[in-house]
Amino acid sequence: MSKNEEKSNKELVLPTEGQVVGIITQLLGFNRVKVKCADGKTRVCRIPGKMIKKVWLKEGDVVLVAPWEFQYDEKGDIIWRYEKNEIKELKERGLLGVLA
Repeated sequence: MSKNEEKSNKELVLPTEGQVVGIITQLLGFNRVKVKCADGKTRVCRIPGKMIKKVWLKEGDVVLVAPWEFQYDEKGDIIWRYEKNEIKELKERGLLGVLA
């Protein structure tokens, strides 16, 4: 089994209630990024410790964001980074909203 086949066998992580898909627009430093979310808001999001040095993020990456319960419109946490094949599937399902 090749590496690409293994990736395609993974199940797509979809946004659940309280989560939104977004695109990284700016790297801010100190484990923070600015994300334009599918609900039309721009949030400053944290990169959690479990992702640091394991998942590398750059501008233009599509990510899954969990907005904070307080400061809902301003801040959130990054949960997942989508691969290219996953982004195609998100577009087909219409989950990218205003971002596509």
